[in-house]
Amino acid sequence: MRRVVLVTGVSGDIGSRLARLLADDPAVQRVVGVDVLPPRSDLGRVSFMRADIRNPVIAKVIAGQDVDTVVHLSVEPERGGGGSTRTSAKEHNVIGTMQLLAACQRAAGVQRLVVRSSAAVYGSSSRDPAMFTEDMSAKRQPRSGYAKDVLEVEGYVRGFARRRPDVAVTTLRAADVVGPRVSTPLTDYFRLPVVPTALGYDARLQLLHESDLLAALHQAALDGVHGTFNLSGEGVLMLSQAIRRLGRATVPVPRFALSAVGTVTRQAGVRRLHAELSGYLTFGRGLDTGRMRSVLGFTPEHTTASAFADFGQAVGPGRDRSRSMRRTMATSSGAEHG
Repeated sequence: MRRVVLVTGVSGDIGSRLARLLADDPAVQRVVGVDVLPPRSDLGRVSFMRADIRNPVIAKVIAGQDVDTVVHLSVEPERGGGGSTRTSAKEHNVIGTMQLLAACQRAAGVQRLVVRSSAAVYGSSSRDPAMFTEDMSAKRQPRSGYAKDVLEVEGYVRGFARRRPDVAVTTLRAADVVGPRVSTPLTDYFRLPVVPTALGYDARLQLLHESDLLAALHQAALDGVHGTFNLSGEGVLMLSQAIRRLGRATVPVPRFALSAVGTVTRQAGVRRLHAELSGYLTFGRGLDTGRMRSVLGFTPEHTTASAFADFGQAVGPGRDRSRSMRRTMATSSGAEHG
């Protein structure tokens, strides 16, 4: 039977690309893409429906389109700064997921659910293990921001899986995604002309190439495997190695001063570098991907190093404003210390 797939978050780059990829697959009858805003790129054969997943109307979409597979990509960090933006993002991530799951629960025809989650669920702290397995939890539970949203979302997804054991539920905890077309708080950080680092620390990074994320989502949508899976390229890259490979200048600041990074970088004209990153940029995070290979049956084409190299080719040397940026960082660090 050819599948009918609903993809949330199709106004984003990953969502629109996945929807087109699925629509071109012979195993798929049709793809319905939903989002609050219309997509910025052509969706080809995908049927777009403008809908807010926070609204119960999403249930009518799923039932009316005879959807049997749902791919949920709408859990994302906020776009931009400000309290109202964080509130809006939380509502979309958490309330939106609750409404979507309620709709899936009532739809007898739904057979598969794929949720793009994040390794942010593990947090970052000095107490972390070398590698997190899927049955581990954060040593320091996130209290706010995107990571807390992800924790809540996964809790609701587990509840749905218990109520609908007939549905294959696949949760993908993706490492930080990089690539030529990716724009996230972490890639914004690496695009800075001068990169602030935590004095005395060198974070361990595991990364996932955007094309591997798409491939994993595509596979999970068509060959659903029940369970939660870490998703990352092989190997670890130290933060200092990554910055050197980009040819960026660095300015070491006291660890506590990284919380001021958001303010400093906005002064330099760079947005979306959130203070939530400070723990990750200090301690990093390691993921055990054994289940990804043995149970999910997925092997990324890119390692952490090759994924970052591909991203690096799209990033310029960033020499403009580097002196003024360095002075701004130093001034801010001194003010925080005082």
